[in-house]
Amino acid sequence: MRRDYTIYFFAAIGSFLIVFIALPLIVIFAEQAYDYKMLIKTLHDPLVLDALKNSVLTATATAILSVLFGVPLGYVLARKDFRGKSLVQAIVDVPVVIPHSVVGIMLLTTFSTAILDSYKGIVAAMLFVSAPFAINAARDGFLAVDEKLEQVARTLGASQLRAFFSVTLPIAFPSIASGAIMAWARAISEVGAILIVAYYPKTAQILVMEYFNNYGLRASRPISVILIAMSLTIFVILRWLVGRKIKL
Repeated sequence: MRRDYTIYFFAAIGSFLIVFIALPLIVIFAEQAYDYKMLIKTLHDPLVLDALKNSVLTATATAILSVLFGVPLGYVLARKDFRGKSLVQAIVDVPVVIPHSVVGIMLLTTFSTAILDSYKGIVAAMLFVSAPFAINAARDGFLAVDEKLEQVARTLGASQLRAFFSVTLPIAFPSIASGAIMAWARAISEVGAILIVAYYPKTAQILVMEYFNNYGLRASRPISVILIAMSLTIFVILRWLVGRKIKL
């Protein structure tokens, strides 16, 4: 049998993107390791620590809200055909294509002082841009669950809600968890909308930009490194936990 090198050819082509993504990460960590004194100084800056805490807490709250409201919507989109379904799906996907500064203008125009410079404003901006990831992941997860399994549960006396929680949700859980992780990641990376809606209280994303504009690259780089390291650590841990859940 003739050996097929297609997979190796594709891997070679795809490795360009791996290198393209990994190289800036390696370089920024290497540069910061050389300037470790600035990193230590930044780690003792109360403003930086408060900003990092704000980023993690608001991103986590956003991910929870995305799942809480996105899972039911994803189930409806997966199980029901109804008039206007394509419009609903289009609305769900709209935040992905709207420039984030425009998102901030929209939210500020709609909610005005109710969200201006507040934690509510930060979460609102994060939720707008991250919700599609949770909704679409949940929808795809439920689409992968055979409806016959739910019907069997119903014939055994389970209500539709019980069948959902005992049969459908556990099977779709990996997709839902993946969507929650992506929603969290998208939330903690948001800048443009937060910049317009809630410059205060400061998040790490905004502080990086502020330090860069006011003090230059050397002052902003340590915050960037801390934020990257923190985000990668949380991201890897969450992925590992989801992977263990799948294996179990």
